[in-house]
Amino acid sequence: MSSPYVLVHGACHGGWCWRRVAPLLRAAGHEVFTPTLTGFGERAHLLTPHVGPATLVRDVVAVLECEELSDVVLVGHSFGALVALGVAQEVPGRLREVVLLDGVVVDAGEPGFAGLPADAVAGRIALAERTSGGLSYPPPEPAAFGVDDPADRAWLIRRLTPQPLRAYTEPFGLRAPLGAGVPVRYVCCTAPAYPAVHSAHAIVRREGWGYSELATGHDAMVTAPELTAAELVGRGTGR
Repeated sequence: MSSPYVLVHGACHGGWCWRRVAPLLRAAGHEVFTPTLTGFGERAHLLTPHVGPATLVRDVVAVLECEELSDVVLVGHSFGALVALGVAQEVPGRLREVVLLDGVVVDAGEPGFAGLPADAVAGRIALAERTSGGLSYPPPEPAAFGVDDPADRAWLIRRLTPQPLRAYTEPFGLRAPLGAGVPVRYVCCTAPAYPAVHSAHAIVRREGWGYSELATGHDAMVTAPELTAAELVGRGTGR
């Protein structure tokens, strides 16, 4: 039986960002779910100061429970990697594999900002204070995500929404071992490399996770959907 895929978006994105990948996975015979986290995308209007890591993990756990999913391949892109690892900690028995697509990864107990360069952290905090009183910071230009095509950049500009700051400043409560015993695989996007995820690579090696590379930019699901879908389907544990 084919495993269902649950695809978790990254910072400033929403479930919409998987629009090009989801049909390819379905064509390969998989159920696909692309939830939008509270405070993002079409749910941006739900952002309050109370929305933090626990809310976002609960968003995805609720999908797994309400859809009665098991043997799930859980994919977390960028910031969504932290959410995916949090979900694995909560419901490891529902998961077959966790795939971190160019994901932010931190050590157990650390906040997401611990995985980003110090100057980037300071800039985002200052921007959040200036634009929203510390609630969120505006999305960057699509080029920051490795998206260069003019049509794709326009598509992202229309859809990207501010990133809840608390989701980066408050720890996800991750415990060692990361992944809670669920097989974890890291997919690194290399063209160009995304500086914000660089510190994750040392953790990947230390944890002994699977590792592969895609020759595309950080938003691989936008810039290289066929390669991304093939990577998700063809290189996972037992596939």
